[in-house]
Amino acid sequence: MPTRRAFNTGLLAMLGSTALAGCAATGSSDATRGTSGRITAIDTHAHVFERGLPLADARRYAPTYDAPLPAYLAQLDAHGVSHGVLVQPSFLGVDNSYLLAALKQAPQRLRGVAVIDPAAPETLLAQMNAEGIVGIRLNLIGAADPQLKSPVWQAALARLHALGWHVELHVEARRLPALLQPLLEAQVNVVVDHFGRPDPALGVDDPGFAALLAAGRSRRVWVKISGAYRNGANGRGEAIAQAAMPRLKDALGLDRLVWGSDWPHTQFESQINYDKMWTFAGVLLPSAADRKQVLVDTPAQLFRFV
Repeated sequence: MPTRRAFNTGLLAMLGSTALAGCAATGSSDATRGTSGRITAIDTHAHVFERGLPLADARRYAPTYDAPLPAYLAQLDAHGVSHGVLVQPSFLGVDNSYLLAALKQAPQRLRGVAVIDPAAPETLLAQMNAEGIVGIRLNLIGAADPQLKSPVWQAALARLHALGWHVELHVEARRLPALLQPLLEAQVNVVVDHFGRPDPALGVDDPGFAALLAAGRSRRVWVKISGAYRNGANGRGEAIAQAAMPRLKDALGLDRLVWGSDWPHTQFESQINYDKMWTFAGVLLPSAADRKQVLVDTPAQLFRFV
């Protein structure tokens, strides 16, 4: 398994950039870092929050610690990652004000994925679009499937399509077929979290994972190779991730895969850290060309960094 130093060295050579070396050497958490040089890597999945923020009524839990933007940017700097994507935490519901405030601190370096009420007016979405939001998230773990064919959701999906936003799905793989179909019919792009969340007992044999691979033929589905540890304990999730990679690469293509750290690893903070996730990215992407595609080229387009 490559060390973080070896992975960073390989990435440096691949990109032919001195910006990453300078970033790693300084360890600065300057919010503007990465805005003047080329993209070295994009972390497409992280959350920022603090205690005391208004919480959603319907939530599974609330963290008892702070994960502020400077702490996240320090992780990016320490690992030579130039850009990041902040995803609205489910426990904050549709109040995206903290997320939007974070984006304003580093508008060239960050993009955001919001959580919205499907009845949100077009004017609000347009404002969020101008502030760096590029999609919405449906975190459906522990929640019922939304009625995506209802009039309110059909209207919302039409607004998202007009903005060019994607819909990010966090849901168990067995539920993907029922959700992917109406989203693709609405012509929106779909980003599926955490390898598609296959059943730990089934792994890549989960029929829902097979449906995800089949949906790749639409060319409007992306998958985040992130949060492997959420798909099984005692290394099971990581083993599933490694088995999933060749299937995802064959069915979707590297231009439909993006990497995310899942920082600060909510509910797994005692077991996981950024170092582990960065090193595991090297395990999943041993080829320099593959790393460039998944860490730079694909997310730069999908999340509008270029």
